[in-house]
Amino acid sequence: MSQRQNVTLHDKWYSGHGFVWLLAPFALIFYFVSAIRRLLFKVGIKKAFKADVPVIVVGNISVGGNGKTPVVLALASYYQARGIKVGILSRGYGAKSQVYPRLVCGDDNADEVGDEPRLLAIRSQCDVVIDPVRARGAAYLTNELKCELIICDDGLQHYALHRDVEIVVMDDRKLGSGYLLPMGPLREGQWRLETVDALVHNSRSMPTFDSAVSPQFLMTLVPGEFTSVLNRMKTTTLEEIKALPCSAIAGIGAPQRFFNQLKGMGINVSHTYPLNDHHAISSSDIPDGRVLMTEKDAVKAAPFAHHDCWFLPVSAHMAPDFFNLINVKLANAGLTIHQNGQE
Repeated sequence: MSQRQNVTLHDKWYSGHGFVWLLAPFALIFYFVSAIRRLLFKVGIKKAFKADVPVIVVGNISVGGNGKTPVVLALASYYQARGIKVGILSRGYGAKSQVYPRLVCGDDNADEVGDEPRLLAIRSQCDVVIDPVRARGAAYLTNELKCELIICDDGLQHYALHRDVEIVVMDDRKLGSGYLLPMGPLREGQWRLETVDALVHNSRSMPTFDSAVSPQFLMTLVPGEFTSVLNRMKTTTLEEIKALPCSAIAGIGAPQRFFNQLKGMGINVSHTYPLNDHHAISSSDIPDGRVLMTEKDAVKAAPFAHHDCWFLPVSAHMAPDFFNLINVKLANAGLTIHQNGQE
């Protein structure tokens, strides 16, 4: 089955096509197992590790990428600018490292450390640590690397790690069908949106919900300059990119979002190639001619790219009210917030 067919089947599952009812018994089992696990942590039978510094978790209640990485980068940049030593913690999805916890370097192989952690290390200039045992990774960031604030990329449902701030990121797909895994895309029910500290929407307009939710904020993804996949020091203008027809590839949670962004910029996108999220890019995935891709794909495509492969970096912008809310939560957790490096 082709990648394009896989995406179509995924979309049907995400939106609640009739065939998902075949999975209803398994969704019921998932519900009870998840509920029991949450209860064990709530009553203290299972213990959550509490780091010596505040922890922000940026996650979601649905599967698939929806814009968490730009939010993590925006938070890291904001608090670094205020003199706080920030550490980023990731499970390292797809990583094949032989050692954990592992400090990620920008020149690490994406196959070893994961695509998103490598991207975070390159863009943030923070200490980025991967560890499937997040408590161990958090302890390493605190005790060995002396970080003052930990931002956890994903892990909203990882209750074994205590958190002081919870942020959910959503895109236009919102809750999809509204069904729990594996019947639908939800890791937890919609009730969870009322218990987190903030919702960040990777959307053009504020969505509505049929029940109460936490404070909501819109995120705007601001594109940077097109950058060579082979040489990050080399950039080109939008006008130059628009001069030739382009192919576009995207291995993210919602590939069409990237394709629409390119077309909205006036780029002549002649062919699109949607890939599964975290797809391991090979030379066969990269067409001839001018190729555009996401930055997340670029960290995996570099060994196979040719001279006319370009990625589009994006940065998340949120209203000051968002950071003000997070500041209050962190202050309550004991973190002294400086303003642009000053008291």
